[in-house]
Amino acid sequence: MYKAKKQLVLASASPRRRELLKSLGLVFNVMPSELAERGMGEMEARDPAIGTQECARDKAETVAERLAGDKEERWYLGVDTVVIVDNKVLGKPADETEAREWLFMLSGRWHRVVSGYCLLNPRTRQVCSNAVSTEVRIKELSEDEIKAYLATSEPFDKAGGYAAQGVGAAFIEEIRGSYTNVVGLPLSEVLGDMLRMDIIEPEPHT
Repeated sequence: MYKAKKQLVLASASPRRRELLKSLGLVFNVMPSELAERGMGEMEARDPAIGTQECARDKAETVAERLAGDKEERWYLGVDTVVIVDNKVLGKPADETEAREWLFMLSGRWHRVVSGYCLLNPRTRQVCSNAVSTEVRIKELSEDEIKAYLATSEPFDKAGGYAAQGVGAAFIEEIRGSYTNVVGLPLSEVLGDMLRMDIIEPEPHT
């Protein structure tokens, strides 16, 4: 559907983000930033929309610096996603104990998913960043359901400890806003900004 007008690099190891970008028909490179995420305490001290955008820019800049000596013009896309409940910011659970605690915390309640993203072109010094917020309600979860879900290992590399595109989808009662944002990349908003910044263009089928 779309093609990149300049080389595009996704600064993320997330297979979900990679698949979402691929769904647009784009060809791009993947280069994880391997940047340690900011502490949740630091994130809680400020607006998550700002914090996630700053983290996304850090990721994009870290990858761009690795290719600083290359003369090829590239756009870098960094993304950061967090879950917020009771003004507490949840990234990825550190272990099974934390994942269990978070799932009990989310059970039967609404929470917010915030993804910040940054599009960066070091050569032209162009930067475009934004944050998208989605409200999600999780059904009441029994202790047995949580135990069985933890046994799948799905929660451990997901913000908030659940995957909207996996087994965890069965726990979601309602979503207000972007579904792809909950997966980890607000696709409609990223697409709109890439078109506006002339990074990509529609590619008609022949």
